Amino acid sequence: MTFDKFHKIIKECDTVILYFNNTQTYALEVTKTVKNRHGQQVPHVFQSMYGALKVESLVGLQFGCRVQLATGAGYIFYPTPELWTLTLPHRTQILYTTDISMVIARLNIGPGSVVCEAGTGSGSLSHAILRTVGPTGHLHTADFHEQRWLAAADEFKRHGLNDRVTTYWRDVCTLGWPVTEVADAVFLDLPRPWLALPHAVNAVKLNGGRICSFSPCIEQVSRTCELMRSLGLQNVTTLEVLTRELQVLHSDMPVIDITPVSQLTKSEKSDLSAIALTKEVPSPIFNGEGRTKSKSILSAYPKLTQAGHTGYLTFCIVPPGLPRPVSTPVV
Repeated sequence: MTFDKFHKIIKECDTVILYFNNTQTYALEVTKTVKNRHGQQVPHVFQSMYGALKVESLVGLQFGCRVQLATGAGYIFYPTPELWTLTLPHRTQILYTTDISMVIARLNIGPGSVVCEAGTGSGSLSHAILRTVGPTGHLHTADFHEQRWLAAADEFKRHGLNDRVTTYWRDVCTLGWPVTEVADAVFLDLPRPWLALPHAVNAVKLNGGRICSFSPCIEQVSRTCELMRSLGLQNVTTLEVLTRELQVLHSDMPVIDITPVSQLTKSEKSDLSAIALTKEVPSPIFNGEGRTKSKSILSAYPKLTQAGHTGYLTFCIVPPGLPRPVSTPVV
């Protein structure tokens, strides 16, 4: 029940994040027992490369504490949507924080907002939306796949979010959502979003709202944008969010000393002459072309390997007063 209300002390049935390093982070549910692969209830013991952790022993500890295992230690973090995205069980491909932050910002979602989502999937975006809308907002999320729908509904219940989310086992492309004219924003993550677009418009409030469609292929984007414009939707914009990570390093950079030789002291002239003789090449130090020194400076360089394409985010605005209901086009 951790996602609903913040608390400092770990309780039974909480979801916690066990962090060892950036590549070894795990979500655990604090229970006494867990089902094994044969369906039998066994003591809940988490096995890691650093040793075994009896999960029940976390009850009563404080979030942020350090837990010592046989050959190493980890930290117990409070589950945020960002950490949940990194550790959730993948039922589908998911949206990551880079795209999620852009979706929430551009859809203007805030406390009290009502959002409709098509394509619940693994619930990565859903958890971020639920934190943003808060206890006064609501999420209507639908998935056509029964097992995914059941798993997501159970997950929301275990995380204490059941009061602010309604899940539907439903094909939004043909049936739409059971609710209309209630949403401030609509998000579509579908193979053919243009089929669900009229239903998305019908779900938006009469005083207007915003729609976002996530598509990995530009052909999907092209067809969706065409229909958006034909339906009278405004400010149609497509974005691709790419991260560019910089690494901060100390680098030696050449610095030219252009002080004329005539102004150097006797000892400096002597040092320069010795350097020129050692290199056995004509030195520029005697003809006024300058002398090269080096200086260590702090620099930021882009990493050679960067995260690649995830998908395109297409946004549009449903203007106030747009006639409803919008009919589904023949495809």
